[in-house]
Order: sequence, then C-alpha cells, then structure tokens
Amino acid sequence: MEEDKERRDIVSGKVMECSEMLRFAITIDDMIIPDFKKQLPGKGVYVACSKSSLSTAIEKNLFAKAIGKKVKLPSDFLKMVENLLRNKGLKAICLAKKAGNLLTGFEKVADALKKDKVAFLLEAKDAGEDGHEKLLSLAKDLKVFMLYEVEELDEALNRVNTVHVAFLKNDIAKMVYNDLEKLDKFLNS
Repeated sequence: MEEDKERRDIVSGKVMECSEMLRFAITIDDMIIPDFKKQLPGKGVYVACSKSSLSTAIEKNLFAKAIGKKVKLPSDFLKMVENLLRNKGLKAICLAKKAGNLLTGFEKVADALKKDKVAFLLEAKDAGEDGHEKLLSLAKDLKVFMLYEVEELDEALNRVNTVHVAFLKNDIAKMVYNDLEKLDKFLNS
C-alpha cells in the first residue's frame, strides 16, 4: 500500500507534504494525541509544523471541527508537542554519536569543515559569538542549527561544554537533519 504524500492542514486549509506537517490521532476516549511516527490507526489530523499553527488549532478548536465531534486536549498540549520534537532531535543526535557520525569541539569541527566532511552543524544557542562567527566563515553554505542550550547537549551526549557539533556526511546525518529541521520549523515559523 502506497503511503499518502500530502494532506490538508486544518489551520490554513492548504494541501502540503506530510513531511512538513505534524500528525495527530484521536484515541477511543476522544483525546487528541501526537502521532509523529504515523503508526496509530485512522486517517489522522494534520497541522503545519509550526508552533503558531498548532496554537491557532488549539485556540480555535480546529481539531474538533476537523473530526466532527468534541475532542479533548491535554492542558499542556503545545508544550508537550514541543518537548516531543525536542526529545526526538536529541535522540537522533545520540544515535549519530553512537554511530561515530559526529564530532564535537571547535578544533575538530573546524578541521572537518576544512576537509569538506560535514553535512551540517549544530551549535548551542548560548555559544560564544567569536566561535560562532569563525565556524560560520568555514561552514559557507551549510545549515547551522541553534536549537539547544549547552546543558541540553552536554546531557544528551554525556560530555562537558558541548558547544559545536558537526555531523559527518552519510545517511544517519540525513535522518538527524530531518528531525532537527522539523524542530527548527516548529519553533521558528
């Protein structure tokens, strides 16, 4: 069975690629829950991957309108969705570490950039401006995500003072990139 590639966003009404949206399902007790892995039964309800879109869907009761009946949402639904996306990104980063697909530390990252081995970068949001500017000049057109604080990256990677992370070019980097891109879109669009 071929998977659907497009769905309608319940907020804007636009038909969009499923990969650019967040999927939600309804439980038997009419609770709306995130279903980002698209594993729960039913057609699902889709919202553009944007915190403001999800906020609008919640405020205007669009889940109930899309489903055609009264539904329940957890009281902290917006924060729950953000945390799920953040944790998914951190788990992907950990997987890349276990696979030996990432480098940390300014010097190692800079060296890998010079050798054109890097798919994209992740920098701590609270990184120093001087190191950030130096890496940006080496990164040229590479995507640089700034989604997590140093403390979050330290905890995820079991390291101290994790500021600069380079992901080496391969399939795992693509998977991590997709998860971080989704979080970035959610937070910043």
